[in-house]
Amino acid sequence: MMTRREAIQKTIFATAALSAGAMTAQTQPAPAPAPAAAPAGPFKLPPLPYAYDALEPHIDALTMQIHHDKHHAAYVANLNKAVAGHADLESKSVEELVRNLDQLPPDIRTAVRNNGGGHLNHSAFWLMMKKNGGGQPKGELAAGIDRDFGSFDKFKAAFTDAATKVFGSGWAWLSLDGKTLKVESTPNQDSVITPGPQVGPGAGFFPAPTPGRIPLLGIDVWEHAYYLKYHNVRADYIAAFFNVIDWDYAAGKYKV
Repeated sequence: MMTRREAIQKTIFATAALSAGAMTAQTQPAPAPAPAAAPAGPFKLPPLPYAYDALEPHIDALTMQIHHDKHHAAYVANLNKAVAGHADLESKSVEELVRNLDQLPPDIRTAVRNNGGGHLNHSAFWLMMKKNGGGQPKGELAAGIDRDFGSFDKFKAAFTDAATKVFGSGWAWLSLDGKTLKVESTPNQDSVITPGPQVGPGAGFFPAPTPGRIPLLGIDVWEHAYYLKYHNVRADYIAAFFNVIDWDYAAGKYKV
């Protein structure tokens, strides 16, 4: 028969074991999320063009999985919700929507700007990177970078500076403006293909003094793109990005 003292000791040991188990469970990494279901509507989530771990060690597999399957999928789903019931818009490409935001109904303009821009930017972003990427561009793009920035190193410094100085969330870009290469940044999910100035999220759109630019290369500096691996050190993520750039993709977009 168990004494009172033995009963107390047994309770203490059991409680300690449960606490240790809870602590162990809390320290285990969260399981990888299940792939997102394809959202209903005219716009679809494109498949990631490589394995989640293809960009290791520079961009980790779990970040890629969450970024693509959750964040990008949410933009697609919300874009479909925004255009639902607008048959004329459901038949357009996301490029057409984002390029002509000023022509959209005011009640869905911000939703298309945010989610259409997110869908468009991410669809290109996956293609701008590849396994064993990095290095430097060649051919006409290399010559254009030397012409417009002075050297590849000066371009890299300008691009890094633009990405570092994005306040909050947004993107930094190497874009083609007419026949000139430029480095620029956009807030949130704004796209460089949208012509004209954009004064803050949800603001109006104005007649454009110049047309939209062509994005050749972009880096997503929203925290969800790097926080799991790089935490709050955005500079390390930006430096790592140069090891996964697909310069062949950028060169293919460079048409002057």
